[in-house]
Amino acid sequence: MIRVAVAGAAGRMGATVCDAVDGAEDMELTGRADPALGTTLAEVLPDADVVVDFTRPDTALPNALECVAAGVHVVIGTSGFDIEPLRTATGANVFFGPNFAIGAVLMTKFAAEAAKYMDKAEIVELHHDRKLDKPSGTAAHTAQLMAQATGGEAPPIHSIRLPGLVAHQEVIFGALGQTLTIRHDSIDRLSFMPGVLLAVRRVAGLEQSPVVGLEHLL
Repeated sequence: MIRVAVAGAAGRMGATVCDAVDGAEDMELTGRADPALGTTLAEVLPDADVVVDFTRPDTALPNALECVAAGVHVVIGTSGFDIEPLRTATGANVFFGPNFAIGAVLMTKFAAEAAKYMDKAEIVELHHDRKLDKPSGTAAHTAQLMAQATGGEAPPIHSIRLPGLVAHQEVIFGALGQTLTIRHDSIDRLSFMPGVLLAVRRVAGLEQSPVVGLEHLL
């Protein structure tokens, strides 16, 4: 049984993660950390094997460092922060998922492959109006993989924040006389839960840390 605590448990993603962990036969939800609940991360760490973090860009890094120092593995879904300090952190493993939806991982993979053959590309990412970071972690990760695939510059990213959206991204390619669009839409936060649970199950066995991208666990 994997003991799991959730940081940011009162948020929409955090609450969905709590429900998913509760419903998993091989996991036990042992703690919910959130200022709105009056519970700190330090209070839930002693009972956890893994912490799932869906908080804010300004708290994700301190949270992860606190988890690793306590010997607790951490799965991070928060984006918009610098993960470099985690490369020298020892004591537990860190997994960062720019996106936990399987379809989004495939979109990124297909975009990196298409970038080798099309002349130019731009990325449009659309999220709900409460998302704090721009661009999204998914868009930044996609652009990085596209640049690596071509050995060139990363494509431009356009960010849209509107009520009514969840998480959406399209990569638009252009070449002589043609265009190609690769798009993924998460219309419900439940789309992220299989990926989150996969990361929780696999984080303890990572051969290196941190690992970035769900594609490394599939």
